[in-house]
Amino acid sequence: MSEWNAATEARIAAPGRIRPRRLRRSPALRDLVAETSVLARQLVMPHFVLPVAKANEPIASMPDIFRTGVDDLLRAVESDHKLGIKSVLLFGTPPAGAKDATGSSAHDPDAAVPRAVRALRSAFGQDLVIMTDVCLCAYTDHGHCGVLVGGEVDNDRSLAPLAAMALAHAEAGADLVAPSDMMDGRVAALRDALDADGHSETGIMSYAVKYASAYYGPFRDAADSAPHDGDRRSYQMDSRNSAEAGREAMLDEAEGADMLMVKPALAYLDVIRRVREMTTLPLAAYNVSGEYSAVKAAAERGWLDEAAVVRENLHAMVRAGANLIITYHARAALAGSWL
Repeated sequence: MSEWNAATEARIAAPGRIRPRRLRRSPALRDLVAETSVLARQLVMPHFVLPVAKANEPIASMPDIFRTGVDDLLRAVESDHKLGIKSVLLFGTPPAGAKDATGSSAHDPDAAVPRAVRALRSAFGQDLVIMTDVCLCAYTDHGHCGVLVGGEVDNDRSLAPLAAMALAHAEAGADLVAPSDMMDGRVAALRDALDADGHSETGIMSYAVKYASAYYGPFRDAADSAPHDGDRRSYQMDSRNSAEAGREAMLDEAEGADMLMVKPALAYLDVIRRVREMTTLPLAAYNVSGEYSAVKAAAERGWLDEAAVVRENLHAMVRAGANLIITYHARAALAGSWL
C-alpha cells in the first residue's frame, strides 16, 4: 500500500497534471470562468451642474469632464443612457455671490440641483436613477461641509441646513439623497425630515465611510469647494483607520441609510471588503476625481494603457465587494467597450 501511495503521489506531482493556466488559454475560456463582472447597470456617472440653462465648461484638472447647464446636462445624460448608464449623481454650484456662512442657497428650490432633477425626471421618468449629493461645502463662503461656530464646524447646528437641502432635492424628484458631509447623526436627521415631509419613499445613500483624502483635489476645483482655512480632518475619517469604518457604516445603517458608500475606492479596497462583510445593504465605491485624473494624466503621456487600467481598477472595486461604482470613467468605459 505504501508503494502504491508513493507512486500515486509521484504521478499527481508530475509536471502538467494540475495546471490552472489551462483555463486562461483563450479569451473565451477566461470569460467563461471569470469570477467578477462590471456591468453598465452598476455604473453611476457624476455630473457638475451650473444654475443656468446652457453651459459646457471644461474642468482643467479632469479631462473630458465638464460643468454643465441644465440643457446640456440633459443631452449628456441622454447620450449616456443609450450606452447603458441609468444612474447619475448630481453636484451643484451656486450662482456668483450666493455663498454665505450657512450655505443657505443649497436648499433653494430653484438651485442648480433641484432644477436639474426636475428636468431629468421630466425627460426620463423612472428610467433614470437620480442621486443628489447633500453637502454644504460648495455653498458656504468658508468651504467647510457644515456651519462654523468659533472657527470650528458645529456638528449639530449643521444638521438642519443639510436636511433642508435634502428636502429640496426630494421635492424635485430625486430617488436618493446622498449626504457626504460626515456629520454625526445626519442620516437620522435626513430620514426624520424626509419622512415628516411626506418623502418616505426617497432613499438615502450615505457616504458612510468618507476619508479625509488627498485624492479629492480635482473635485474641489470642479465644485469650487476647497476650505478656505484649515482642513476637514476633524470630521472626515483618518486614512490610518479601518475598524472605524465598520462603526461608521453600522451607525448609518441603524439610522436608516438604504445604501452605503466607501470613498475613495482604490486606496481603500480593504475597507470596501470590511464593510461588505458587515452589511447586506447595497454598497457603493466612489472612484474619485484624483483617481480618475491620475489615470488620465498618465495615459495622456503614454505611460499606461487607459482602457486596461480602468478595466483593472473597476474590477478590483467590485471584487472587493462593491455593488455599484460611481466613476467619471463610466462613459468612456462603455463607449470604448473597455469592460
